[in-house]
Amino acid sequence: MNFLAHAWLARPGNDGFLYGNLIADGVKGSDLSGWPASVAGGIRHHRRVDAWVDQHPRVLAARQRAPRQQRRYAGIALDLVWDHFIAQQQAGERQHQLIERCYQLLSARPAPQRLATMMPVLVEQDWLRRYADFDFTCQAVAGIGKRLTGPNRLAELVPWLYDDYALLEADFSVLWRECQAHLTSSGNDTSAH
Repeated sequence: MNFLAHAWLARPGNDGFLYGNLIADGVKGSDLSGWPASVAGGIRHHRRVDAWVDQHPRVLAARQRAPRQQRRYAGIALDLVWDHFIAQQQAGERQHQLIERCYQLLSARPAPQRLATMMPVLVEQDWLRRYADFDFTCQAVAGIGKRLTGPNRLAELVPWLYDDYALLEADFSVLWRECQAHLTSSGNDTSAH
């Protein structure tokens, strides 16, 4: 659910590639033949980024610091927290243009069924800019938890996110520098496929 991070890493690509990166969490399965090539490339790039980030030592360490009962859900919360730091630290004209480009794409193209109700709300309520507010980010974390069955383990993580904020910010600084160096793509390289 870290739309802003994926947008930054895919921004050099064409609109199809960026769109594929934005909707990838709503696309299941490995058969992407029903998608245009650039969108399929974006979906594959998104999945590559997720796999790389999930195994990063800083992400693994952050997950280990999460409370034991909620640790299984920490990755979801961390995705939104990474977008919070990007929204704060990348603020400026380049980010404004990138967000507008994302909103135009998400408004003009239908989202996959799994994201169909969320995408219009994301655009209408300007989530990508609002992630700069940590309270809003934590509300979004808890909101995602409402969609899962059982107790809202994501909401239970929110106090830890506040308590661990400084360490999470340090983790993000290393993670984001390495992400930009290794995972920024225009969709034209073979590693996105």
